[in-house]
Amino acid sequence: MKRKDKTFRQYVGARGEDAAAGLLRDKGYNILRRNYAVHNVGELDIIAEKDGDIHIFEVRTRRNIGYYPDSAESVINSKRKKVMMTAERYIDENDLYGKNVVFEVIMVTHDEQGNIQRIDFVPF
Repeated sequence: MKRKDKTFRQYVGARGEDAAAGLLRDKGYNILRRNYAVHNVGELDIIAEKDGDIHIFEVRTRRNIGYYPDSAESVINSKRKKVMMTAERYIDENDLYGKNVVFEVIMVTHDEQGNIQRIDFVPF
């Protein structure tokens, strides 16, 4: 597969999300939902719970090349707004008012072949 091919990017992205979810489970998080989407609003990659807090994770899987220096900086303000609006809908639908909600970016770095090299957590 070519690195720039859409199918390759989707494959690498899915592997990154799977690796992130596995790491979260290993760290004691309970995965509540993956890929929660609201039509014409946005999508939440991973929603998890730990110690009574709700954690919303935006997963960015990429090589550290291109316009943005790293994956976390690729979460621009418009994306943040979509995540917040989508999270509000999830909280409303699941009656999670009063819970502490934490937003984080999980940066998954991969090599040219799509092999995961590193996973980092960054505050949203």
